[in-house]
Amino acid sequence: MPNNDQKTRTNTSEQTIKQTLFNQRDDINNPHTPETDGNEQTHFGYKTVNKAEKQARVADVFTSVAKKYDIMNDLMSFGIHRLWKRYAISLSGVRAGQHVLDIAGGTGDLAKVFSREVGRNGHVVLSDINAAMLEVGRERLINAGCNNVDFVLANAETLAPFDDESFDLVTISFGLRNVTDKDAALKSMYRVLKPGGRLLILEFSKPVFEPLSKAYDLYSFTALPVMGKLIANDAESYQYLAESIRMHPDQQTLKQMMQQAGFENCDYHNLTAGIVAVHRGFKA
Repeated sequence: MPNNDQKTRTNTSEQTIKQTLFNQRDDINNPHTPETDGNEQTHFGYKTVNKAEKQARVADVFTSVAKKYDIMNDLMSFGIHRLWKRYAISLSGVRAGQHVLDIAGGTGDLAKVFSREVGRNGHVVLSDINAAMLEVGRERLINAGCNNVDFVLANAETLAPFDDESFDLVTISFGLRNVTDKDAALKSMYRVLKPGGRLLILEFSKPVFEPLSKAYDLYSFTALPVMGKLIANDAESYQYLAESIRMHPDQQTLKQMMQQAGFENCDYHNLTAGIVAVHRGFKA
């Protein structure tokens, strides 16, 4: 009989085989095409674009900012993003031996912690739709000695490389707002979770105090593009990031979307007065 290590290697090999079926580009497996969606439109920040175009536009943003992503996160949030992520991890319930999928995992902040928490008998998949971001995450985690992590280019809307009921925990941190069809993504997350599994969404949300909301808007639309220009030589991408936050569903709306996707016992926790929220849901 194969032992657990052999089973893990077999599963990993199967995932690698499935991954090679995809064209290794940032528009990997785009479910939105002129043929499927016609001229149906969606938002890209405050702009209105055809659904078929949004994924490539988002890819351009993150390809542009990948190398400076961590530096900009520290500057934009004054380092507070680390506390937000730490709090989200505290709600994850992750345990040794579990299998974790970190969607839109980018540079690997969460995956690095999960790698340590699940231990030798556990497994973490760092997934991102953007090859440039995934490469930054791969380099960071390999250098950190995380040898129980796989790196998979995948679309959050389909999560096609992954089998049903494969993971104990699925997380997506500051990535859901960039997804074209959020309802489809939530359904895919539900599909790949094991019964009893947990979804965590860490995302910018709606401030609960109006004076803070106005100050936050002023900061987002003036300081962020300036910092983007100075640090990453890309003001336009950070203008989009500010706009995408405003277009993302508020706390209660996202909770309802999770429930419609099948999740139970959904709740959310506001952080920094609602600038960010952690949503949590379970698969029965």
